[in-house]
Amino acid sequence: MAELLENGGSVLPPVSGDEKAARKQLKEDKKALKKELKEQRKAAKLREAEIAERTAELNGDDGGGVATLVVTFIIILIWIVIMLLLIKLDVGGFGSGVLAPIIGDIPGINRILPEGSYTVQEKTEFESDGTNEELVNNLEEANLYIKRLENELRKEMEDNQALQNENEKLQAEVTRLEPFEQNQAQFEAEKEEFYKNIVYADNAPDETVYQSYYELIEPDIAAQIYAQILQKQADDEELMQYVKAYSSMKAKEAAAIFDKMMEEDTGDAVRLISKILWQMSAENRGAILDKMTESYAGRITDYMEPRSHTATVSGLTTGN
Repeated sequence: MAELLENGGSVLPPVSGDEKAARKQLKEDKKALKKELKEQRKAAKLREAEIAERTAELNGDDGGGVATLVVTFIIILIWIVIMLLLIKLDVGGFGSGVLAPIIGDIPGINRILPEGSYTVQEKTEFESDGTNEELVNNLEEANLYIKRLENELRKEMEDNQALQNENEKLQAEVTRLEPFEQNQAQFEAEKEEFYKNIVYADNAPDETVYQSYYELIEPDIAAQIYAQILQKQADDEELMQYVKAYSSMKAKEAAAIFDKMMEEDTGDAVRLISKILWQMSAENRGAILDKMTESYAGRITDYMEPRSHTATVSGLTTGN
């Protein structure tokens, strides 16, 4: 033993390699644990400081925030004072040229404007009375104007009502006359059919037959009808002379005469020319119309169209 101690040895048995590794790992684990505990303490302190700061803010104990607000308020107040001084001193014409037209009429606020850039309006008792008198006059005029408008409106409403009543009467009259109009149209159709199939048919009775018939009716009416028949016979004889004369002419010459008659028309040229052409042969009639001025020939052709014929009550004369 003494020898071992003298030689610097240990009385403990020698440590194996596994034990050394275990001790080394233990030391490292202790270091890591200490480091982790240190970091946790640091994080806890930071968290504690943050919680304390937020608690102070919630309780209004944040001295720094209040100081900031006070400083901000003072800065804003200083800027307001500077702006008011610039306006009052009319630097750059800002007070008199820009703000005066806008706020010059606002009492109290216009005090910040430069002197002379606004007018203080102070009404005296007399001025106030005059204004009231003007207001009274204006109100009276307005009332008179309103009454005049009311009267005009009432008159317009009465006129509209009268027109509406008149319109209703006319509408009722139209409704009442509609059956008569339908009957008249039916009568005209039947009359046209009668003259077409009876009076103007190829086998229609001679005029002497109608003359004998009309002599049987009332004397006055018979005399009137008889005079019309005699006049028609005379007109027909004269008409036939015209027909013979124009039929013997060349188509160009007859057309020139008819064109001249149409140019100097006094209202009867179309009817007379149509009668003459109607009694002529289709060949002569067509040749003359072909030589006439186109517009005149068109008017005469429209007039000669059979559907344009209308008969008189006697049934012996036509619209041609």
